Amino acid sequence: MKLRLFVMLSLFGMVSVIAQNTFDLTVKDSHSGEPLIGVTAVLVPLNKGTISNEEGKIHMEDIPNGTFQLRLSYIGYATVERIFTFPLDKTPQGLTISLMPQTEEIEEVTLVSTRSSRTIEDIPTRVEVIAGEELSEKGNMKPGDIRMLLNESTGIRTQQTSATSYNSSIRIQGLDGKYTQLLRDGFPLYSGFASGLSLMQIAPLDLKQVEVIKGSSSTLYGGGAIAGLVNLISKTPEDEPELSFMANGTSALGLDLSGFYSQKSDKVGATMFASYNLGTPYDPADIGLTAIPEFDRFTLNPKLYLYPGEDTELLLGINAIWEDRLGGNMDFVKGDAVTNPYFESNETQRVSTQLGFKHAFNDRNRFEVKNSFSFYDRTIQIPDFTFSGYQRSSFSELNFSTNSEDDVEWVFGANLWTEFFNDTREGQTGALDQSYRIFGLFTQNVWPIDEMLSLETGLRTDFHSDYGAMALPRLSVLYEPTGALTFRLGGGMGYKTPTVFTEDAERLQFRNVLPINTDEADLERSLGGNFDVNYRWVPLPGMTMSINTLLFYTKIDDPMSLVPDGNGFYEFQQYGGYVDTRGAEVNLKIKYGDFKLFTGYTHANVKQHENGTVSDFPLVAKHRLNNVLMFEKEDNLWVGLESYYYSPQKLGSGKTGQSYWIVGLMSEKKLGEKFSIFLNFENFLDTRQTRFGTIYTGNISDPQFLDIYAPVDGFVINGGFKLRL
Repeated sequence: MKLRLFVMLSLFGMVSVIAQNTFDLTVKDSHSGEPLIGVTAVLVPLNKGTISNEEGKIHMEDIPNGTFQLRLSYIGYATVERIFTFPLDKTPQGLTISLMPQTEEIEEVTLVSTRSSRTIEDIPTRVEVIAGEELSEKGNMKPGDIRMLLNESTGIRTQQTSATSYNSSIRIQGLDGKYTQLLRDGFPLYSGFASGLSLMQIAPLDLKQVEVIKGSSSTLYGGGAIAGLVNLISKTPEDEPELSFMANGTSALGLDLSGFYSQKSDKVGATMFASYNLGTPYDPADIGLTAIPEFDRFTLNPKLYLYPGEDTELLLGINAIWEDRLGGNMDFVKGDAVTNPYFESNETQRVSTQLGFKHAFNDRNRFEVKNSFSFYDRTIQIPDFTFSGYQRSSFSELNFSTNSEDDVEWVFGANLWTEFFNDTREGQTGALDQSYRIFGLFTQNVWPIDEMLSLETGLRTDFHSDYGAMALPRLSVLYEPTGALTFRLGGGMGYKTPTVFTEDAERLQFRNVLPINTDEADLERSLGGNFDVNYRWVPLPGMTMSINTLLFYTKIDDPMSLVPDGNGFYEFQQYGGYVDTRGAEVNLKIKYGDFKLFTGYTHANVKQHENGTVSDFPLVAKHRLNNVLMFEKEDNLWVGLESYYYSPQKLGSGKTGQSYWIVGLMSEKKLGEKFSIFLNFENFLDTRQTRFGTIYTGNISDPQFLDIYAPVDGFVINGGFKLRL
């Protein structure tokens, strides 16, 4: 009896072993025929899955007999589902499944900043894109502005310029914020005086994606993009209506309320964004000065889209921001009676218009016209001094693009940039008035030489009303020997119009700053390049990895420096030297199951070369490390742990600041398809510069602030909800 039972069990075991099947297939792009790396393959009933390797191959083992549904999914491609019955009637030799690019997904990574219709994978210019879930996650941490969104990117830092009012600027690869061009849908709305407080006044809820081009990029939109450009791309109406809301509160008693609406029909589309942001004076160091100022800000951004025909689009939009901001002595800001208080007040009104017209003559020829007017008024007040003025600027562009049969793309265009600033202080002999016009002609070309090699060139000639003509060439090369390995090499020239509206002058609230003599000054000119290598592979079943390395160099001739003249005033001078930055960025991304790990390292070596001496550029962390570990479960729950390291920085006084870490925890939970809640613990180690020492000298009634190189607000908790109807 026992022998008979043993034999029967053995036979069942043999049948079970025999019933295990293997399955192999290759996944490719339906258009290019290239293998796709990282495609997720799941046998749905068995919940059994794996990921394609660098050759696009998928291998599965231990599949029982039966009929199962195979699902293939990949970002940017339509999901494919097939039915297979095991054991297969006949083992297919070289089974291949092609995935088709999905229009809606591809649009999310179609580049706008280069005026090309190409996607991020096949454009020679190196462009970094923050979109989709990444944009949403970063927007949760600072829903009231875009500082955090940019600061967590490798090679980019938002540098705080005021200890009490929170003003910040964008630094790319260690260079001053004045060398970064900030755009909104290709419109340069934040230049000159309007650049002050710009990062603090842009809420991210209505952004579709953010595009960053590092290195000299003045060929694209004109002067100002020596370190690079950041283009904020707004959401546009889609066939599916959207109504979304976000509410956020902080432990520092801040409040952010935002709402976005969009709808599209055959002939008309519209978007509407509105937000209210409130800041309460906050002093975590208990030193009597605001680390976070008191502010009230209201933003309104309606846009109307008209579609007279299938190939024609007309855009009419307005962006309006009103803000009152007050920082300084905590008791004074709260409304208490204080003798000789120190304070910094900012009142701003920002209104800009957008006009856009697009028409496609056919599949290959397109025409575009766009125009914007910007009206910016700001009053800065500190004890015994007030600076006020208004800026009126405009940007107009027309361009024509065409594609040949062999996919060679040309763009030809012209633009006009005008800027006028009026210093409205009464009885001011050294008024900071400024006015100029720049007319530019440009051409761009993308030439796919073959399947592995593409070339992008550009040439701009600008005619400046104060400084004459200048030519700006640009060149980028893309070499892709395999679907897993990509090389990019690019470079170009740039320039910056001399202006008094810099971070150094902002720190002084423009007090005793002398105007620039255009007869004696010259343009700041730059030359730079970068080399980029990107490699993707699948080291283990279910795991994908990618590593990106960027080597960069930029040189700026005749930089403008703000220096004391010995008589109590400050003047901008050019000593004939140069500033250069060289270094590397390394980004490593690993995905395994529900976990994602991102590690980014930046090495920025920025030097000043002046009168035969070489010195470190101040407020640059030569070594910086970004780490984010994310757990995401079925698009329902995600939790992230982040940590950032900054090496010691040289200060303007010649001293050196301390190194520090910033660590945070972020989370979001979806409750159904339309509602989610989020909670973030930002800087929970409470890293603050006030822990390292004082941030000012003198007394609290007349503080002389030191360089701000670390956070001053410390540990802050924020949380809220998002609702999409």
